[in-house]
Amino acid sequence: MEENLAAILKESNRIMNKLQVLSAFFEDEVLYKIYLRSQVIHSLFAHNPELDANKLELFHVQFTETLIGLLKEIKKANEKKVTILFDEIQLNDDLIAQVKSSAFSEERFHSEKQRQALRINNSLRKLYQVLSEDSQENPFAKNMHTFSARFAEEFYDPIEPEMLDALTRYDQKEVYANAYAIIGRKLMGALCKYDFKTEFFNGLKAGDVLLELYKFVNNDRYFVYLPSRNLFLFCDVSQITHIDWTDNRSKKERIAQELQQKNEQIESRISAIKTYIPPQIRQLLAENYKKISDIDFLQNMSNFEIQANILKTMLNTLTL
Repeated sequence: MEENLAAILKESNRIMNKLQVLSAFFEDEVLYKIYLRSQVIHSLFAHNPELDANKLELFHVQFTETLIGLLKEIKKANEKKVTILFDEIQLNDDLIAQVKSSAFSEERFHSEKQRQALRINNSLRKLYQVLSEDSQENPFAKNMHTFSARFAEEFYDPIEPEMLDALTRYDQKEVYANAYAIIGRKLMGALCKYDFKTEFFNGLKAGDVLLELYKFVNNDRYFVYLPSRNLFLFCDVSQITHIDWTDNRSKKERIAQELQQKNEQIESRISAIKTYIPPQIRQLLAENYKKISDIDFLQNMSNFEIQANILKTMLNTLTL
């Protein structure tokens, strides 16, 4: 008799350890209460050897082991979902590394646009001299057109053809023109006034047509440069409402940052997914806890059999 009790208590301890580990894993309050209540039932038999230990064994067979099996299946399903999420994170990390290795950096773009502004300013200063002297000399730097060709794909913002037409439309009477360039008369006057001090502001593209926007230093005035025609005209940037002028990231860098943000969101979800218990099972746990807390364990073993059947049905039909 004592050997049978010792064997049942030993097996009960093993089962309770499993339930404790699972309750700690899921960090669910009701589940932990079920563990504590089950521990009380175990202790009841451990300290009262005159009780029928077979009822403790029956309790575990009908209730605790079925509950453990259900929790293991939930844990397994959750871990599969987490594995998929980790695979997605790794895939995104690989894409981020690939994008960054092939993209122009913001630092490089920033340094090159300063050089381009210097080329434009020097070329416009030379254009003013050429127009003033009625010279036939080409005023433009040889590499002035390469900047847009290099950076447009990554950094330039798209505009509609209608906007391109509005930005490059002009009246022949309001421009200076020679064999090399067309420039607005008022723009040339402003350039002279401010000593040809401008800075690159942004790049635009409409299909294959590229535009460069420049801003006067310390002055809120802008002009557009059309490299394909060497056309320079004042520009009202308030007409271009769909562009965030503060965002100078390349297209690939935007993609990389979006992927990084997505990874951060996934990582924040993983811990919740690992310990997720479906609502219908959480409700069942609450009902189970209420029953094992309220009933007289020794007198109403049939109630445990009913709960066990519900748990078994849930285990057999579990779809997570």
